[in-house]
Amino acid sequence: MSDLERNEEMEDNTVILTDEDGNEVSFEFCASIMYEGKEYVVLLPDDDDEVVILQVEEQEDSDDPEDVLYLSVDDDEVLEAVFELFKEQTADIYDFE
Repeated sequence: MSDLERNEEMEDNTVILTDEDGNEVSFEFCASIMYEGKEYVVLLPDDDDEVVILQVEEQEDSDDPEDVLYLSVDDDEVLEAVFELFKEQTADIYDFE
């Protein structure tokens, strides 16, 4: 998935994002990770066992600091580094294969 805009965030750690085609996709929010000065979120799709890592970027044309874009990450090294940080920070919560 690429360039997702936050549509709604619920208290039960469910995040609903709208993709570039206008489709709503539901995720479980797992963690927020800072890496090299940028924020990333780790999400678990409702129908999958693999995590999705997206970069968080504030929308420049918005006055609301909560109005952000979730951008796909194409750099495999960044994905691996963020995932390793996620595993370290959540080893007591999630079982990793």
